[in-house]
Amino acid sequence: MKINYFLFLALPLLLTSCDKDDPVIPNEEELITTVNYTLTSSDGQDVVLLSFVDLDGDGENQPTIMGGTLSANTVYTGSIELLNEAESPAEDITEEVQEEDDEHQFFFQSTISELVVSYTDQDGDGNPVGLNTSITTGAPDSGNLTVTLRHEPVKDAAGVSAGDITNAQGETDIEVTFPIDVQ
Repeated sequence: MKINYFLFLALPLLLTSCDKDDPVIPNEEELITTVNYTLTSSDGQDVVLLSFVDLDGDGENQPTIMGGTLSANTVYTGSIELLNEAESPAEDITEEVQEEDDEHQFFFQSTISELVVSYTDQDGDGNPVGLNTSITTGAPDSGNLTVTLRHEPVKDAAGVSAGDITNAQGETDIEVTFPIDVQ
């Protein structure tokens, strides 16, 4: 009688452990320790590297942020590189964002009134990604440029395709604010 009781208790465990509806574990968020945003003037004479490095991630050490000086009334091409330098060799997270471009979008917010960032790359559905950009500067000014990478934004929401983060939803993978001088 004890054996039948044991089988009766074990049967539900066996049935649930083989359930086809077991949740799928999603991709774990990658650690982004380094953001390099390289800006090159249209004449190729001016190359500016905006850089963020935080090797311990959410650890105690503060990140190192390097802003830059841009020339007034100039057009720059921009290219973003994302790395996880906590690994050796460093893991190139940029490749993952490119491969999953329909699930990612960068957003750019500036406190400089005449600094305009435009997307120059798209995902397979024609929506912006932001790994490649164009930046146009105006009159001399100083301020900040905040770069935010969102994972699984709602790309068809109002304004999101134009770069408005307000309705983007999704999760922030990284957000960096670079000090900028336009001279």
